[in-house]
Amino acid sequence: MVQYTLAQSPDVVLTVTGKDSRKSREKALDQLMAMLDEGTLPTALADGFSAEQLVEVQTPTTSVAVQQQEDSVVEAIQVLNQLASLKVKVQASRDEALEVRQLVDLLFTDEPMSEEQLTELKDGFKVLKSFAQSNLRFKEARAQAEEARQILDQALDN
Repeated sequence: MVQYTLAQSPDVVLTVTGKDSRKSREKALDQLMAMLDEGTLPTALADGFSAEQLVEVQTPTTSVAVQQQEDSVVEAIQVLNQLASLKVKVQASRDEALEVRQLVDLLFTDEPMSEEQLTELKDGFKVLKSFAQSNLRFKEARAQAEEARQILDQALDN
């Protein structure tokens, strides 16, 4: 269905089947002519009025409030997805980081460390750094995700 109106008289709405096309406009113009013949058109039209002068009425599919809610749900899902990705990254590197952390503790003791342990420690600093950064990002993302979870819960309750 497509609806048309007149710029001179926006309260007049002409409804025809189909999409906006030349044929639909001609059908609407036929309805307009019938209204003119019956005398039910509340305005006078200039001579030479054409189908191209009909104004298509766009009906919004969703209200602004609903669109904003949908946008906030999409944003909430993205925040939760980011949290899930960070959690996977943190969990994947946690065990290896904890092993490296134990080697760090050995630096602060009087016990000697083997060459293998020292090499493992030096190589492990990258893992430790990556884990620590991911863990900090995860904690920050989790705090932000609380609000996202509330938005999602509200959308699911309605």
